[in-house]
Order: sequence, then C-alpha cells, then structure tokens
Amino acid sequence: MAINVKVYNLAGEKKEALKLNEKVFGLKANEALVHQAMVAQMANERQNLAHTKDRSEVRGGGRKPWRQKGTGRARAGSNRSPIWMGGGVTFGPRSERNYKKQINKKMKQKALLMVLSDKAANKNLTVIENFDVKEFKTKTIDNLLKKIEGKKDKKRSVLIINSKKDEKAKYSFRNLVGVKYINIDNLNIVDLLAKRGAIFTKDSIKIIEKQYS
Repeated sequence: MAINVKVYNLAGEKKEALKLNEKVFGLKANEALVHQAMVAQMANERQNLAHTKDRSEVRGGGRKPWRQKGTGRARAGSNRSPIWMGGGVTFGPRSERNYKKQINKKMKQKALLMVLSDKAANKNLTVIENFDVKEFKTKTIDNLLKKIEGKKDKKRSVLIINSKKDEKAKYSFRNLVGVKYINIDNLNIVDLLAKRGAIFTKDSIKIIEKQYS
C-alpha cells in the first residue's frame, strides 16, 4: 500500500503528494522495542547529581566522643557514625551510580523508523518544501503552522525537523508553545514521541530515506 503525505509551500498551500518509502515509513510498530529504545535514550541522558556523604567524607570525628567505660552511656568511637546527627549517610544516593543502558544499534534504528511509520499512518506526519523564509519572525512562523496544522480544537504539539542548521529559523520557533525545532542530525525517538505531530522539510525526508532504506 502506497504511503503518501501532503507537501506544503511557505504560504501554507498544498502543492503535491509525496510518496514515502515503505521500507522506512511502512513498518509495523513493536511497542516493547520502542519502549526499550526510549528508556535507553532517557537513561543515557540522565545527569547523576544526587550525592550523599558517607562516614569517611563527613567532617570531624577525629577523637573519641567520650571514654569507653564508666560514663553509663553507649560506646561511641566517632561522631561521624551514621547513627549520629550530622554523621555519614548509609545507603544514600551516590554520584558514582551508573544509569547507562546499552541497546543494539539496529534495534535503536528500527524503533525510530517504527515511530516515524506510526506518525505517517495516523496522518501526523507533514512535509514542507523548505523553511527559507525571507522574514524570520515568530508571528510569521505561527501563521504558517496554523495553515498547515488546521487543528484549532487541539493544543499544539509539533516537532519541526529541518534538513540543515538554521539559527534564524531556530529562533523563530523557540517562542512558540508546544513547538520544538531540531536539525535532522539530532532526530531521536524521545522527541518524536513527545510531540503529536512532525513536520519535515522535503530534503530531510530524502536524507532519512537514503540513510535507512
């Protein structure tokens, strides 16, 4: 079955229907694989900042608090003990903990293509000729997206994928609520899953098909 998507110009007008490569955009989704790839990416991006000091790192404790016998109190060797207030922490979070997860490269790529295929199948994938706008303003881009999306009853949730680095376009999109702009080199499964719709430039579609077909 042929997979076709609408191609729009910068005026928001439908120009043509683009036929997508079924090997890239026609895969059947495997939820377990997609979940595994998503969890792996999020785990690998996780910053391990939480860190508690154990008794060897706590300040003080150089002398015995009181003599061993004769005071009537329990024996104590150091005020750095975890049972003392201000002492070390036992089994607390440590910055050495490794959250990294490994996933096969082919599995990761297949999961990405499954998400792209799902968006194409559910009419959530759109193509625009390019983003070579003469005047880069947030209002101009906002009006363009309104014409392309045509969904006034839903909150905007869209990922913009450009085929080249364009700082002007990036700054034009960044103030729009529910919109994220990335370069094709940074395409990833987490961003695709986070947004309901995806708008690719025509060149970025060609790059994906050439890379994964």
